[in-house]
Amino acid sequence: MRMQAYRAAALGLCVAALPAAAQTVISANESKMTLDNGVPKVVPNPSGDTVTVMRFAKGGVQVTGQIAVPTSLVGPPVSVAVSRSEKLALVTAAMQIDPADPAKQVPGRRVSVIDLTQTPPKVVQTVEAGAGAAGVSFTPDDRMALVADRSAGTVSVFKVDGMTLTKVDTVAIGKPEIGVSHVAVTPDGRRALVTRDGDSTISVLKIDNGKVEYTKRDLGAGLRPYGLSISPAGDVAVVANLGRGGGDADTVSLIDLAREPYRVVDTVTVGQTPEGIAISPNGRLVAAVVIDGSNKPKGSPFYAPAGKVVLLQVKDKRLVRISEAPIGTWSQGAAFSADSRTLLVGNIMERNIQVFRIERNKLVDTRQPIALPGGSAALRTADFPPEGRPVAAGRGRERPGRG
Repeated sequence: MRMQAYRAAALGLCVAALPAAAQTVISANESKMTLDNGVPKVVPNPSGDTVTVMRFAKGGVQVTGQIAVPTSLVGPPVSVAVSRSEKLALVTAAMQIDPADPAKQVPGRRVSVIDLTQTPPKVVQTVEAGAGAAGVSFTPDDRMALVADRSAGTVSVFKVDGMTLTKVDTVAIGKPEIGVSHVAVTPDGRRALVTRDGDSTISVLKIDNGKVEYTKRDLGAGLRPYGLSISPAGDVAVVANLGRGGGDADTVSLIDLAREPYRVVDTVTVGQTPEGIAISPNGRLVAAVVIDGSNKPKGSPFYAPAGKVVLLQVKDKRLVRISEAPIGTWSQGAAFSADSRTLLVGNIMERNIQVFRIERNKLVDTRQPIALPGGSAALRTADFPPEGRPVAAGRGRERPGRG
């Protein structure tokens, strides 16, 4: 099926004119990898990775553009970032085809800079981060971008000037084996959290006047912290603890950011291998995308034909499980609409995005999936609402105190 056909299928979800408050959401689609009875394999002569640009709008989701951009399934499903202005997007590619052996992959460094103001969106620059460039985030003023270098044990720091990125620093976190996976910035722009799935650690960075430093303050949440999401109010963060993939029930942890030093205050089980994690704009809901054995061989005692998305409620600095729903196979990222009432989940093998409505704290599948030309390896909206759009009524940040 041609790319235009995918766009036409998705456009049917919302044909009304988009309101001014529409919200950009981006899916980075992987075509190089597939799952063969539980074994990840490189696809011979892949068609090429893509990025799908969409907009939440009243009544559904609309595809507004689709372009060829290298990405990677390797790393947490936050290898794409959207600026607060929604004018710019960044897409990383942690792995690329080995030029010496097309059946293998090697660490990549590419960060693609996409101008979202053009129709269709256009790649306007390509820069290099460290080896294994994975999770990526903007600072809330859109003047900096941080990239987790998964194969280097570092965080790359870029200055953002309009549509141009310039690498200005590399922050050493540890040896490459620590598996630096994602870096997320607090809404006040003063701190960043870095997940390290190789040694089950979360590190705290300090951001001051364009300078990024490793504070040497580390947190322990669960086994292999991977994806991480910070509430727009800045009071909490949630982290998906990937686990060892041995069939055990893995976890999601809640981090209290209202007090310094930051600390993990709650951890709950959600099922096998939580890949994606997202906290709603109102700060009250958390979506965990759980592979749940759908990536295991069919003969495995831990195999399941599909994954699940688990909906948690943040209540009094605790996580309470309130709903779950079946999703696809080897599923990855999640993204909430600005009103916290719609949830998107990206599926790899089905090559689509499931659309859920949240009604009375229950997940309801709309059964109107968005078709994609590849597996949705990453899915994201802007971490911070655009200027003029409120975060959520009554959700102010508490004043930090000593801890």
